[in-house]
Amino acid sequence: MADYKNVTIEKSGAVALVRFDRKGARNAFNQETILELTDVARRFQDDLTVQAVVLTGTREAFSGGIDLKERASRTVTAGSDLELRQTYYRGVKLCQAWEDMPQITVAAIEGMAVGAGVALPLALDWRVMGKDAFLYVPEVKIGINLQWGALPRLVTLVGPARAKRICILCERMGSAHALDWGLVDELAEDGKVVEAAMALAGKAAAMPAPAVRMVKEAVNATAFALHKVSAYADADQSQLSTNFRSAQEESDKFVNKK
Repeated sequence: MADYKNVTIEKSGAVALVRFDRKGARNAFNQETILELTDVARRFQDDLTVQAVVLTGTREAFSGGIDLKERASRTVTAGSDLELRQTYYRGVKLCQAWEDMPQITVAAIEGMAVGAGVALPLALDWRVMGKDAFLYVPEVKIGINLQWGALPRLVTLVGPARAKRICILCERMGSAHALDWGLVDELAEDGKVVEAAMALAGKAAAMPAPAVRMVKEAVNATAFALHKVSAYADADQSQLSTNFRSAQEESDKFVNKK
């Protein structure tokens, strides 16, 4: 594996632990972190020795979402229209890369998971969450749509009515609520989340690998058949919606509050 600035990889037998840590900024996704995590996922796709992968952030935050301060700067918005569109689609490609991995993938969520910090775990197979952790999807509140291909994944997990409530009302969701609604698969004591996720991943890695991969591919093909159809333009919609006056005003409030 390559050397990364914000991502580390540890292997224990057939299980790998991928940790991303920006050393601050509530572990928000900047462009560098998005590209690094995408590269990690793509490299694992041809790995025949690793059978399960755990993805985690920090103890304080899985991720505070997209780095809105970076997005508001010229470092992201500069360039041609095609370059800007490419930037907006990086999150879509990140989540797709993790969904396409042949290994069983497990998200270990501690602290906060906000916006994109919810979208990425939805692309993994299973989610283990700390008892004091919370999920929060504030996109509509700041005037934009839920992107990164997350909406159809969310609907598949919780159904249309609950997906609308999560996205439209922007209510902070605790771990017990998330477990009850099927957004996460297991709860763990705070500080033990990665350990619990590694144990779950280890159980999957102990199964016959060819059969595990075939079942995962078959389930995904069945469950996700229409996902790309329903989310193919969500990054374009997000880019366009940022031009709405309401989105600009609410985004500024959100950034300044953070």
